[in-house]
Amino acid sequence: MNAVQLQQAVNVSVMKQVQDTAQAQASILLESLGNTTQSVQAQASHPSLGKTIDIRA
Repeated sequence: MNAVQLQQAVNVSVMKQVQDTAQAQASILLESLGNTTQSVQAQASHPSLGKTIDIRA
């Protein structure tokens, strides 16, 4: 294996590690977002709380 092939192999390996890390971070972020959304919805005292404004007199 010459130097160019070795450099390419290292680059591919590093790129795969970066992609795996980014994928794991995105997965954790989406899971956390889902948990937070469920938590906020569970805490709301009314299903439309904050979504509409009652302007009746």
